[in-house]
Amino acid sequence: MIDVLTFLAAPFAACLVLVGILGYFGIHVLRRGVIFVDLALAQIVAFGAIVSFLFDHEPGSTATFAFGLGAAVLGAAIFSWTRMRRGRVPQEALIGITYVVASAATILVADRLPEHADHVKELMSGAILWVTWGTVLRNLLVCAAVGALHWAFRRRFLLITEEPERAFDEGLAVRWWDFLFYLSFGVVITIAVESAGVLMVFTYLVAPAIIAIATSDRWTHRIAIAWALGIAASAFGLFASYRWDVPSGPAIVCSLGGLLLTFAALRRWLPTVAR
Repeated sequence: MIDVLTFLAAPFAACLVLVGILGYFGIHVLRRGVIFVDLALAQIVAFGAIVSFLFDHEPGSTATFAFGLGAAVLGAAIFSWTRMRRGRVPQEALIGITYVVASAATILVADRLPEHADHVKELMSGAILWVTWGTVLRNLLVCAAVGALHWAFRRRFLLITEEPERAFDEGLAVRWWDFLFYLSFGVVITIAVESAGVLMVFTYLVAPAIIAIATSDRWTHRIAIAWALGIAASAFGLFASYRWDVPSGPAIVCSLGGLLLTFAALRRWLPTVAR
C-alpha cells in the first residue's frame, strides 16, 4: 500500500492543483452561459501543441508550451472580441464553430506527423499518471498567480459574470476584462491540457460546477462543493487506474460523470446548502 501511495502522490497532487483552479473557472463559465468555451479553448491549445510537433519539438518541452500558450492568447482575443452586449448571434454559436474548426485543424496537422494518432490520443486523454513533481510545482505556481489575479479583481470578474448588463451600464470596459479573464483562463488551460488532456480538463470544469451551482447560490459554497467533488473523483479515478490498469484520465472523467449521474438521481432528496 505504501508503494501505491508513493506512486500516486505526484499525480494526485497534480489533480489537486487543477481541481483548485478549474473548479473556480467552471462556475464562471456556467454562469456566463458559455459552456463550451473551455472545450474550445482547450482544443485551440491542443492545436498549438500539435503545430509545435511539426517543428520537431517534444511533448512537454518549453517550445511546445509556448506554442500552446500562443494559441491560448489567440483564443482569448477571439472570445473577448466576439462578446456583444446585444448580439444577433449567440456567442455560444461562435464558440462552437471555433471548437469545430480548431478540431479539424488539429486533425489536418496531426495527419502530417508520424504516429499522429498517438499525439492526438495523448492530447485528448492526457498522461496524468506520469506527471512529475517538477510539473506539479510549475502548475502550482502558475495557478497560484492566476488565482491571485482573480482575487485582486474579483469584484469586476464577478460583476461581469453575474450581472453583465449592470457592468455595461456602469461603463466597465467589458471586452478588456473579458480578454483578461480568457487570457488567464487560457494560461491555466495550457498547463492543464499538457498534464491532463482535453477530456479531463473539460470534465473538471463542468461536472463539479453543475452540482455546485445546482446546490447553492453562494460563491464560497459553490467553490467548496466543486473542490470536494473534484478531489473525491480524482482519488477514486487514480486508484481505479492503478488497480485495474486503465488510462487514468478517462477513469477520472468517468468518476466525475458517475458523481453527476448520482446527483441527478438523488437530487430531490439532497439538502440545499444555505443560500
